[in-house]
Amino acid sequence: MPTSISPTIFREYDVRGVADRDLTEDAVHLVGKALGTLVRSAGGRRVVVGRDCRTSGERFGRQMISALVSTGVDVVDLGVVPTPLTYFAAHTLEVDGLCMITGSHNPPEYNGLKVGLGTAPFHGEQVQALRRLVESGDFAAAAPGAEGEVSAHDVASPYRDHVRGNLRLGGRKLKVVVDAGNGTGGVIAVPLFESLGIEVVPLFLEMDGRFPNHHADPTVEKNLEHLRAKVLEVGADVGIAYDGDADRVGAVDERGRVLWGDQLMILFSRALLREVPGAAVIAEVKCSQTLYDDIARHGGRAVMWKAGHSIIKAKMKQEGALLAGEMSGHVFFAHRWFGFDDGIYASARLLELLSHAEAPLSALLADVPKTFSSAEIRVDCPEEKKFEVVRRAQEWFSARHESITVDGVRVLFDGGWGLVRASNTQPLLVLRFEADTPERLAELERLVTDKVEELKLQAGA
Repeated sequence: MPTSISPTIFREYDVRGVADRDLTEDAVHLVGKALGTLVRSAGGRRVVVGRDCRTSGERFGRQMISALVSTGVDVVDLGVVPTPLTYFAAHTLEVDGLCMITGSHNPPEYNGLKVGLGTAPFHGEQVQALRRLVESGDFAAAAPGAEGEVSAHDVASPYRDHVRGNLRLGGRKLKVVVDAGNGTGGVIAVPLFESLGIEVVPLFLEMDGRFPNHHADPTVEKNLEHLRAKVLEVGADVGIAYDGDADRVGAVDERGRVLWGDQLMILFSRALLREVPGAAVIAEVKCSQTLYDDIARHGGRAVMWKAGHSIIKAKMKQEGALLAGEMSGHVFFAHRWFGFDDGIYASARLLELLSHAEAPLSALLADVPKTFSSAEIRVDCPEEKKFEVVRRAQEWFSARHESITVDGVRVLFDGGWGLVRASNTQPLLVLRFEADTPERLAELERLVTDKVEELKLQAGA
């Protein structure tokens, strides 16, 4: 492998690392050459490129574009955009591949590359095949004078137009607080919502890749403190937050209470099933049992599946599902949309269903049974041992309890469940628990965690 590139940057879903330490300009250039080579090998000629607002993004963008054109590939340059707008461009323009330069929800010093052929970024083995091509250095090269051409494209206007034409708003007037977290989502979402007649109170709208006000990850409750306070201050109907590249969405209700990914999915699935009775809905293994029960109670077909946005997109196609979601705030609408994860569009669908509701947002989930759940518990485990520990956990718990093993092991107990799975991106085990009472939650957490520690020792981890 070239000395300028670290093998650790090739992850499950993307190429990612600390900018200028792990993910260098040379590394971006080499990945760009590899992407261009794959596009040319597949008979393609045109790639769409976008980037988020991180401080390293402009330099990395130049390297990616110069590498692509050196292989004879034309580039449609979107400039600074949210990740969903790059996906939107890949679906609506005549292009053969995509590259989004983004650190997503990671801290400011990170950056990454989501690259792929057609309309979807690579994941799993596809990322490793990309790595092997980079290692080989066997890149396509344009003949002199036949390098690719670069053209700029404004994707924001057609995206907003498409969303406006897609929504079916009711008569209720809404006030929403939008916390952009200084990422790329707010500059798209705020004008969009205002054009729909919605009153918007913006927070941290200015794009700043240093994220000076709070970390741009709405799955962490402390990052929503400003949003909760502003919702209560201005009497808003809902608060919406995005991560740095706006492929995730977070929300708080009018009382300032956080709605997690599975709670949003209950609202979205109910609205969907009113329009499409019997539709399939996919949710990942960390989601509450109340979500799966609610989908079934409203006549839907609930499918529990593995975590990971690329994995879920593939499962949606396989099942013909119209909606999918994760606890992390990735929400995928194939109903009236393209099936990719889009925090801005998901928030627009939340506003749509609120515009038809007579009751406040907090009341819309009042009939969901009360349960008690843990946050994600992360247990350090060496990369080379984590899957073996999970295999042992599957074996041990499945022999003694009803268990679901689509992704790690979700153990079903009386009055609750516990999950043990391996992180796709870090040397960690991820544990999560839900129970009918706080006492049962603590009991299950203690039981499963103790067994996991025992299994780690047995596996030499």
